Amino acid sequence: MIPKLDEYKKQFELESDDSIKLGLDAVRVALAKVGHPEKDLQIIHVAGTNGKGSTIAVMEAVLRAHGYTTGVFSSPAIYDIHDQIRLNGSPISQDLLASIFMEMKTAGLSGTLTDFELLTVAALLAFRKVAPDYCLIEAGMGGKLDSTNVVRPLVSVITSIALDHTGFLGHTIQEITEHKAGIIKPGTPVIIGDLPNEAEAVVEETAQRNRSRLVEYGRDFVMGLNRNVYFKGIATFELPSRKMKGPHQAINHAVALEALLQAGISLEQELVAKAIANVQLPFRFQKINDKVYIDGAHNPAAARMLVRTIEEEFPGETVDWVVGMLNTKDYAETLKILALVANSFTFVDFPHPQAARAEDLQAVCPISHNKIVSMEEIDLKSTEKYKKFVVGSLYLLSSLMRQ
Repeated sequence: MIPKLDEYKKQFELESDDSIKLGLDAVRVALAKVGHPEKDLQIIHVAGTNGKGSTIAVMEAVLRAHGYTTGVFSSPAIYDIHDQIRLNGSPISQDLLASIFMEMKTAGLSGTLTDFELLTVAALLAFRKVAPDYCLIEAGMGGKLDSTNVVRPLVSVITSIALDHTGFLGHTIQEITEHKAGIIKPGTPVIIGDLPNEAEAVVEETAQRNRSRLVEYGRDFVMGLNRNVYFKGIATFELPSRKMKGPHQAINHAVALEALLQAGISLEQELVAKAIANVQLPFRFQKINDKVYIDGAHNPAAARMLVRTIEEEFPGETVDWVVGMLNTKDYAETLKILALVANSFTFVDFPHPQAARAEDLQAVCPISHNKIVSMEEIDLKSTEKYKKFVVGSLYLLSSLMRQ
């Protein structure tokens, strides 16, 4: 479900399949038809269960602070299709995207791709047209068979590993890691965050098989604290202020900086510190007002990090949760974790074919203080006693922000 994609498909009479089909054959054929735009780009490729968007946002901010031009392909959409392809920090324009759809139509891509594969090709064509200095590309699901895995990156990044998308990627950490580690390319450095031991073993074996240098958080680079917060990897930076909160974001920031350095990009202390003090990704511990926050925690691993961040930022406080999730997620376990700092739960239905019913969430709610409301009843200007956190699917959050 990519908001406004259907408008472009209808305008240019270009068909694509809205199902999920893992594999690279179709997208490789499509890229050959449009002249292999992926071969002309300087790319950093990012996979992982959580933290991909934050890591890319930090890299984008640091690169732009140093005067580099950037292209970003990320998912899902925050508002609509345009913000999934960003050029120098701004969503792709309607005119440029329209010209790309015309190019894909003319090349005969209609009916050959899924929606996400089509958008992947569109992003690569946009990057070829604009020619940014660096392109930051997020894997949509997994890695090995994700349509973005047609690229040859400067470095590969794996931010984190946890159980998610088990219907497609497998039911164990090892199976999921095998998919994520599929983005590792021969002779290309791979930078990893704080991974579980079984995940780290799979990545290490894959890196050795590809003769790729493995660069590991906690061993080769770190975010530490003495008198000030500092990053230490190939280079060392003092970081007096970080706008994106939480211990998981410290790791994401470190991964981002090390990835840029491993890609051979020279960074300056003052510009790094300034970028990190100001970068914020929508829907990641995003403050709406003093009482309302929104966050895209949509699985148990993300919920644990969010609870830890709340405990650090608001010690001793409980919060009112507003939750909407996809039925493909482990929502029972996610609610159990959120309940650790819960005053109440409110559940909501939202428009997505895979949205879990509010009644199903309520049925597994671990506390009795809960209710169901419509989206129209959610107040993002609340001044109630307890802080309100609206969490779960990014599709819910983006729908609320469009109201």
